[in-house]
Amino acid sequence: MESQLVAFCLLAMTCTLAMAFEPSPLQDFCVADLTSSARVNGLVCMDSKLVQAEHFTYSGLHLAGNTSNPLGFSVNPVTVAQLPGLNTLGIALVRFDYAPWGLAPLHVHPRATEIITVLEGSIQVGFVTSNPDNKLISKVLQKGDVFVFPMGLVHFQRNVGYGNAVSISAVSSQNPGIVIVASSVFGSVPGIDDDVLAKAFQVDKSTIDRLKAQF
Repeated sequence: MESQLVAFCLLAMTCTLAMAFEPSPLQDFCVADLTSSARVNGLVCMDSKLVQAEHFTYSGLHLAGNTSNPLGFSVNPVTVAQLPGLNTLGIALVRFDYAPWGLAPLHVHPRATEIITVLEGSIQVGFVTSNPDNKLISKVLQKGDVFVFPMGLVHFQRNVGYGNAVSISAVSSQNPGIVIVASSVFGSVPGIDDDVLAKAFQVDKSTIDRLKAQF
């Protein structure tokens, strides 16, 4: 019986560690103290006696973003940086606006799964599975359609209509992070050596230089 109990406890601990990607709250809430310089995995809690409704409220998600940029899209995030009450709750929200044929370029969220809902327009979405398959999973979504991007996989969104498009995404982290593939590879500081990139992409160095000049 004792050995079975030990085995059960180890299994429970393993399952807990596997499921708890972000720490589970140990109190009703932990509103982020954005003024604190303390370094923790997340943000320090402010004194609960000072918490107000405003710490759990964000306004402005109804406003269209500025898509006057080369990619033709904008992002309005509601993460713990904008809504301190999200701290430790493991969730956040993002609004995307797309000009006609606007693109949210290839990117990765290292800490979150994303679920996207189309509010307006027609949006092509897609993600690429990991090696060795590298399979593209893609679909054109219409108003009201929902699609999931698994955590850590390269994905994109593109407006394939001739009018503006809008989508809302929920992510499974208060701070999902974003790695934009092109700017990370060609715009890192300091830059990745041309020889490395040329060999990785099987192109000449002049091509790499032209790509780096864009970032």
